[in-house]
Amino acid sequence: MAANLSRTDYEELAELRYQIRRFLHFSESIAIEEGIEPRQHQALLTIKAMPANEPCTIGALAERLFLQHQSTVGLVDRLTVRNLVSRAHGHEDARQVIVSLTRHGEDILKRLSLTHRRELRETAPALCRALQAIIRKTK
Repeated sequence: MAANLSRTDYEELAELRYQIRRFLHFSESIAIEEGIEPRQHQALLTIKAMPANEPCTIGALAERLFLQHQSTVGLVDRLTVRNLVSRAHGHEDARQVIVSLTRHGEDILKRLSLTHRRELRETAPALCRALQAIIRKTK
């Protein structure tokens, strides 16, 4: 199915990608300023945001971060060395590894999250406008 795209369509898509990338650049920079890698920040946030009834296993973390299992193990190793997370074996299945934030990890994540919320208060309107322009065209 061929569809025609106007110059405006391309401009709107480019603006959306720019706004997303702008926020991600901010996020990556602020994580580095805090002394952690951007992927480590994303892992901390993912662990914290797991549903209450679903423990954060290596597999669940890998799925949410779009990483291979082995890469996630390495990431958790680095987070553990930095005392940002701890590991425990699953209660029902000892082969499972459950990952939890440490107090230090919680503190760093809280600072980063507060900074991100302040940034989003300023940048969200432009991101929303860019997304709404595209949504209007898809209806």
